[in-house]
Amino acid sequence: MAKKLVRFDWAMKKMLRHKANFDILEGFLSELLGEEVKIKQVLDSESNKETEDDKFNRVDILVENEKGELVIIEVQNTQEYDYFHRMLFGASKAVTEHIKEGSAYAQVKKVISITIAYFDLGQGKDYVYHGTTVFKGIHKGDILGLSDKQIEVYQKKSVHEIYPEYWVIKTGKFRNRINDRLDEWIYFLKNAEIKPSFSAKGLKEANEKLDTMRLPEKERIAYDKYLLHLMSIASRNHTIEIEAKEIIKKAKEEERIEVILEMSKDGVPAKTIAKYLKTSEEQIVQIIENQSNK
Repeated sequence: MAKKLVRFDWAMKKMLRHKANFDILEGFLSELLGEEVKIKQVLDSESNKETEDDKFNRVDILVENEKGELVIIEVQNTQEYDYFHRMLFGASKAVTEHIKEGSAYAQVKKVISITIAYFDLGQGKDYVYHGTTVFKGIHKGDILGLSDKQIEVYQKKSVHEIYPEYWVIKTGKFRNRINDRLDEWIYFLKNAEIKPSFSAKGLKEANEKLDTMRLPEKERIAYDKYLLHLMSIASRNHTIEIEAKEIIKKAKEEERIEVILEMSKDGVPAKTIAKYLKTSEEQIVQIIENQSNK
């Protein structure tokens, strides 16, 4: 049986910000982005500072890689309908916070925004989504590219490499079927477990360093409290969902009664109403009589 590991969001809060553990993040980023990633440093950002309201719902980290790009990794635990807007805000804020006043626009840093969503963000069947900015001709259908000089000066091959790009991992859509090494990482993100057969970059280090049994007592108590709070959030959300369904059910029942009474007033026989609403004639008669007795 695979040993239980510290959740990735907790690790980002407490452990992955230390240089000694960069190899775990580097492994994850390398498998996701499909290129070797080396982290230069963890950065502070006004847009990534924790508040009391969301310290359990959201955890994020901002790093700079050796190419000078900014990478935002964010874990979101609860539903937010405007979360796409939040992703845009976070990327935009990172751009403006990390350019010196008076610098040329060419000094704008590339931003990669990565969201690990533990809720069903948007509408889609896949569990990994990637978004980039592409300029497509409306008449010729061609993709606007960089000139030879721009490629030489800015060391970019395509326009989309200049703009922020977005990754969304929806853990709830992942069915625990492993097809490649990225899936091994997503399995860990979802289950906080790493199977002995996994070989993705960073997972060996994660398996060694994120063992819950290695947490100091104080940290373990804090981690257990964190897990309990997440369970409380999940329970509250489940209750809200049940209550919402009950309200909808009640509203539909009230609409149904209204239809029955209107049809009865128009002289439609109870038998016909029952046939129309696919219910028993006795039930229709009972509803009509109850209304007459009020």
